[in-house]
Amino acid sequence: MTDSFTPTSQPVKTRRLNKALLMRLAPLFSLVLLVIFFSFSSPFFFNTENIMTIALQTSVIGIMAIGVTYVIITSGIDLSLGSVVAFSGVVVGLCASYAMPLIVCVVAGMLAGGLCGCINGLLVTRATIPPFIATLGLMMSVRGINMVMTDGRAIYFSDYPMFKMLAQGRLFDVLPYPVFYLLIIALVAAWILKKTVIGRYVYAVGSNEVAAHLSGIKVQRVKIFVYAFCGLLTGIAGVILASRLNSGQPTVGVGYELEAIAAVVIGGTSLMGGVGTIGGTIIGAFIMSVLKNGLNLMGVSQFWQMVAMGIVVIAAVYLDTLRKKMR
Repeated sequence: MTDSFTPTSQPVKTRRLNKALLMRLAPLFSLVLLVIFFSFSSPFFFNTENIMTIALQTSVIGIMAIGVTYVIITSGIDLSLGSVVAFSGVVVGLCASYAMPLIVCVVAGMLAGGLCGCINGLLVTRATIPPFIATLGLMMSVRGINMVMTDGRAIYFSDYPMFKMLAQGRLFDVLPYPVFYLLIIALVAAWILKKTVIGRYVYAVGSNEVAAHLSGIKVQRVKIFVYAFCGLLTGIAGVILASRLNSGQPTVGVGYELEAIAAVVIGGTSLMGGVGTIGGTIIGAFIMSVLKNGLNLMGVSQFWQMVAMGIVVIAAVYLDTLRKKMR
């Protein structure tokens, strides 16, 4: 019976492994196909300047997406990202209005994002409010605070001419600084997930929270960490965005949370938790940027671009369900 079972079971296992590998590489294949398609569709797509433009457009959403990857791996969600991005820029502007040193303004903006993340984490863990409701409430509250603190007006950095160089400068006159920040943050975040104890705890909590608790993992601390980390990265993204705009805009960032979450899902992170990589998230963010840029160059209406983005997100979630069936 053993001899008759092995030949039939081995091809089945091989096919399953091949399908699983194909599903895992689907985001990368999709990105390559999009680049090839738009390269033939528009003569202006595949050139150095446009590639750098795509990378620059990806940087802010990409940094936010890296943070929310941690949250989603623990089967959470963060809908406050767009408001927190604006809040960080507003805090930088308020500090600048009091003539504080530039470095203090920048650090204050970053820490403002981290503070919002800590509040999210405490609401989810200590107050036991579902992540969707907790972060939705903070999104609305922080957006209101932005308007109250600025009276709905932008704060410009006219006395800090060097501030705009944080996002508008280029490394070696080639690579935009925000793209460099994205690469460094992605490497550090990937290292934390793969090589540290807290990274293993993040995956364990997302895979099975009860089992993680029974094995001695401080689940609540892990959740507070991921929300705080997500908030900190969102604060960094907010400072970069304020530098690009050379102003703290209380209304900026509307819909950014949806783009960041979409990038994470497209990159293969499961909304059910326990599965996800930083590399996949970066690929997902670039898929969205390439799609937007290519459709713009082809003259496609922004309304149809939104339709295309929705289809891509639905396809990514469908692939996630297929991956689960193969496990």
